[in-house]
Amino acid sequence: MLPEPTARLRFRPMTIADLDDVTTLLSAPDPVRVDRPARDRDDAVRWIEWQERNYADHGFGLWVVETHDGEFVGDCGLTVQDVEGEPHVEVGYHVVPDLRRHGYATEAATAVRDCAAAAGIDHLVAIIRPENTPSQAVARTLGMVVERTAYVHDGDALVLGTSLTRPPTA
Repeated sequence: MLPEPTARLRFRPMTIADLDDVTTLLSAPDPVRVDRPARDRDDAVRWIEWQERNYADHGFGLWVVETHDGEFVGDCGLTVQDVEGEPHVEVGYHVVPDLRRHGYATEAATAVRDCAAAAGIDHLVAIIRPENTPSQAVARTLGMVVERTAYVHDGDALVLGTSLTRPPTA
């Protein structure tokens, strides 16, 4: 499973060859969660290894997102997340700071949502901190609405979701 290319972006599996780019992505300051601990190269290795396990176990994970010219934009894809004891398929997206606010997250996440629907996934969520309004805007563009709040990954989060069994709204 791999999302179709978009007008500006293409997807590919993440590998250890992406270590420098993934380190840059994960270690970038978070404008929303300034208290987030800094991530380093070892964290990036674990992130890549997690994606490789996701590909093997589920047939999906977070994929590298790059322009058609090969410029690294970030990652976007699907992961299985535990939300208070229940597994959910989540769309996740991360864009390098210099390329934020150019619509790349929305463009990539739309392709991932459509890929998930084509693969038969019937419900998709995005788990987002309440203060992360830019990420919430991307999720809402995908047709997601707040379904509930939950305690996830050591903090309160909004669980936005959408059914993929009906035509998407965006």
